[in-house]
Amino acid sequence: MPLTNIDHYAIRTSKLEETKAFYEALGLVDGKRPNFPFKGHWLYLGEVALVHLISADPNKPGGLEEYLGEAEGGKNLLGSGSVDHLAFRATDANALKQRLEDQNITFTEREVPNMRLFQIFAKDPNNITIEINYYK
Repeated sequence: MPLTNIDHYAIRTSKLEETKAFYEALGLVDGKRPNFPFKGHWLYLGEVALVHLISADPNKPGGLEEYLGEAEGGKNLLGSGSVDHLAFRATDANALKQRLEDQNITFTEREVPNMRLFQIFAKDPNNITIEINYYK
């Protein structure tokens, strides 16, 4: 049973609304989410709830700690840890660059040699690197 595609990824964050705004700037849309006992958002790419945001406050773990059955709450909320970055394929690089600029989100651009690939890199509010790939 081989893997076919990524289903979703989840980010625990103490910066819930800032993180939501960042992913909305990338074009994801806030949508339907189960009635969990903790705050969060599910951000959709088309019909897929691709990014799950989980509100995590180390001082008030509340429903998150109870639901997950662990006492970590909001620990380890910065950076990518062992994961270096998350990557998306996309279209219309100029539109994304304009959106990021309009929302004062810093990004870098890169051309990959010998691949006909243009990339945009940005960090979300949790310092996770997001790579957006535009194949020519």
